[in-house]
Amino acid sequence: MNLSPKRVLAARVIAVVADALQIGILPLFAGGALSAVNDAVDVVVAVTMIALVGWHWAFLPAFIAELVPVLDLVPTWTAATLLATRQAPRGPSAGEAAGALPPAGE
Repeated sequence: MNLSPKRVLAARVIAVVADALQIGILPLFAGGALSAVNDAVDVVVAVTMIALVGWHWAFLPAFIAELVPVLDLVPTWTAATLLATRQAPRGPSAGEAAGALPPAGE
C-alpha cells in the first residue's frame, strides 16, 4: 500500500488520541461497566489503522495488549502506528521542493 503523508499523519494522530483517551480516562474504564467502551475504542482504532496504513504485524500485539487491564496503560497504539509508518514517505525534500535539478549523470 502506498502511504501518503496525509494518511500517515491521520493514523498517528488517531493513535495518540486513542492512547491519551484510554490513559487519561482510565478510572472510568477500569473494570466497570465502561470497560466495554474501552474495548470498542480498541476495535475501532484497530480497524481504522488497518484501513489507513494497511495490515502491519505490530497492530496484533497492540490490540492484544490493550485488552489486558494493566498493559492498556502503555501507549501501544502510538508505538504500533509509529512502527508501521516508519518507512512512509515524508513529503518532498528541500531540493525537490525548490525544483532543484538532479545531479549530473542521473
